[in-house]
Amino acid sequence: MQKKFCRRLLSLALTGIALLAYAQNPLKIGDALPKQFWETPLQMVNTPQKTTTLAADKDKLILLDFWNTWCSACILNFPKMEELQKQFGDKIKILAVSNQDRATLEKFFASKNGSKYNQVQSVAADKMMHSLFPHLGVPFIIWIKDGKLLSTTDAEQVNRESISAVLQGDKNNLQTIVQLSRDRPLMLSEAFDANKNVDLLNYAFMTKGYLPQIGSGGTFRKTKAGKTYGCQMTNVPLKDILFSAGYHLFADKKDSNEFNEKRIVFEVADPSKILGQSQPDGTYERNLMYSYEFIVPQDKPETLYPAMLDNLSHVTDYDISIENRRTECLVLQRIPGPDRLKTKGGEFNNTFPQSPAVLQNSPLQGMVNMINGNTPIRLLMLDETGYTDHVDLSISGVQTAEQLSTELEKYGLQVIRDYRNVELLVVRDKKMLSSTKNSNP
Repeated sequence: MQKKFCRRLLSLALTGIALLAYAQNPLKIGDALPKQFWETPLQMVNTPQKTTTLAADKDKLILLDFWNTWCSACILNFPKMEELQKQFGDKIKILAVSNQDRATLEKFFASKNGSKYNQVQSVAADKMMHSLFPHLGVPFIIWIKDGKLLSTTDAEQVNRESISAVLQGDKNNLQTIVQLSRDRPLMLSEAFDANKNVDLLNYAFMTKGYLPQIGSGGTFRKTKAGKTYGCQMTNVPLKDILFSAGYHLFADKKDSNEFNEKRIVFEVADPSKILGQSQPDGTYERNLMYSYEFIVPQDKPETLYPAMLDNLSHVTDYDISIENRRTECLVLQRIPGPDRLKTKGGEFNNTFPQSPAVLQNSPLQGMVNMINGNTPIRLLMLDETGYTDHVDLSISGVQTAEQLSTELEKYGLQVIRDYRNVELLVVRDKKMLSSTKNSNP
């Protein structure tokens, strides 16, 4: 009995050593899965058994679908995964895998939004598979065939055609995805890191088309003093990149009227190519998405956004500049009389442009920014009240400039239409610019 107990302890110890070994060495394409992958009990939710192993699935095509409850894209993939599992039956095994604990997953599947997916069988509190297949974001798909790591892809590649091809021995239709980190410049070779006493003084990278290796979003590179010397944006429409450059350029000018989309003028034949042509589901067309990184010397952070604007003009089909133009605007002014704006105090609240719209103990500029950014009012609004105290406002009409002016009168404010010299970010077709120049005598 004692010998059996000792042998069991030794077996557990060796298993722990093996787990540690492959945790430190993630699998590469073509590597065979270790014995522990098939035999380790996996915590499960939405199954009769609390745990299971993959031993019985060794001869199947296995797809591990890494997900988390906060990932809407992961959750939207669940119906597709369930349907594919039904179509291919015992030929494949699609298994959802999360590193969140059982209680978190069960709470999600019991919620109003999650209950429609409560047939999804998922691994909970996973550590082993995350060690074998490390990744930076979800959804992330691991393809396993004949006991080996076949490929790593995004969820879009999981479809009937790709699964059928793999089952027939063709893996060439899969594009292996190695996720990119935002910690380093996009696509900069890791060989650069081996250089000593070498500083990256300038870096520019831009692609058109969806990059599956990284999500949508962006980051900034900052010096130790907190100065921004680099900007990275991935899988976004060109409009977002232009807006980022414009926002920071106008912020540097300390313009009291915040930069917004009404300060961008498109003098182009087809604005949809810049706007990204949003799909019915709210996403953008992938062939109109851009990834961009621009870096300047760390000791010259003030040159970032002007140089970025020049670079965008150079590499895109557009001429981009900041121009001062006389433009029709909505001008917010005070009506002479007592102060009916000043806040009575209380907790800060800003719910513009909802109805009723409310500002409580909030800067007046907050209303102007929201009118410019989130209402049907077409003209740019400028604040010429000079009012600096926090205010209390509650209005119900923010659909038209006339309704807004009527509502604001009770607070001693008015909105008038007038012309002002305004700095705008102007985007032109290069061909249009060229033909305009050629037409001049």
